[in-house]
Amino acid sequence: MESADKLISVYKACGQPEAEIVKGRLNVENIPAVLKYESLGSVYGLTIDGLGQVEVLVPLKYAEQAREILDHDTDLKPDCPDATEPEQNSEL
Repeated sequence: MESADKLISVYKACGQPEAEIVKGRLNVENIPAVLKYESLGSVYGLTIDGLGQVEVLVPLKYAEQAREILDHDTDLKPDCPDATEPEQNSEL
């Protein structure tokens, strides 16, 4: 996988619905995004110990643009206690 094709985490959501909204927001800006999550959390609806967390990943070449868009969108701020801002070097 070339470095430009690496996926970078730009957002951690509290659950699948929030992550889908963030993914849609990025798609509107022509930024491809995929979701990464533990299947156990979505199957059983668990939201404790990070099981409900969903990471939004984008290709490295879109990461900076995606972060800028999400930083300026005040409606897209995680409000669950387990969600944190993604690490700057979080890669897949």
